[in-house]
Amino acid sequence: MLICPVCGQVLQISQTQARCPKGHSFDKAKEGYVNLLCTNKSGERMGDDKQSARCRRDFLNKGYYAPLKDGLTALFSDKTGKVLDICCGEGYYTSALAENENLSVYGFDLSKEMVRLGAKRGGAVYFVANMAAIPVESGSFDYATHLFAPFLEEEFAKVLKPGGTLYTVVPGARHLFGLKQALYETPYLNDEALPQTKCLEFMGQEKISAQICLKSPEDIEAVFRMTPYYFHTSPQDKAKLLGLKTLETPVEFVIGAYRKP
Repeated sequence: MLICPVCGQVLQISQTQARCPKGHSFDKAKEGYVNLLCTNKSGERMGDDKQSARCRRDFLNKGYYAPLKDGLTALFSDKTGKVLDICCGEGYYTSALAENENLSVYGFDLSKEMVRLGAKRGGAVYFVANMAAIPVESGSFDYATHLFAPFLEEEFAKVLKPGGTLYTVVPGARHLFGLKQALYETPYLNDEALPQTKCLEFMGQEKISAQICLKSPEDIEAVFRMTPYYFHTSPQDKAKLLGLKTLETPVEFVIGAYRKP
């Protein structure tokens, strides 16, 4: 399934490394994942850092986004085949899909620390890679999942078999609206715009909604850090939010389904 990021030939994977016929080799980490990034940058400097990755893991482990996890696993309850989780993060959703014995699940992310945490969850094959050049054989996956990340239609279509399905997730209109109300005087609704694509056929969508209560300042800050608002909010507005002890908010997710012709 995995190919060499240097020459494109299929990798043979042993207990200790992945190696292609031309001799390019990639060592397995002790957690079992393989780093397939071709870059001079340190793996620690690519993608989310250790603090962000662990903060995300701890937040998701508390079940705040369980409605989305349950919705995704329900979509696959009657399915069999190979699944690629694109930008899998620390494996919260990937490992949940892997609990289905009829699925063979792979997950990758740009962040080495995210993948390390995902591999510790087990159940799936994890690797570090850039989604701009996904190192897997063309047409090798029956399904792919893609949550809250840039949409690269040609690359996503490439990895799917003909007739394969991509499930992509974007925030619903009122996702984290309670957080916005605490931050801004005039909070706005999300547009719920699913990606437009010429490479894949849009098959439909469904929305998942729930009401949650963030139970500590740490959880409020954790979910805030997971949003783009964190980087575009003034220190004064941040202080208003981070001074709260609890926060009630809706969470909404839109899952769009696309088919490769």
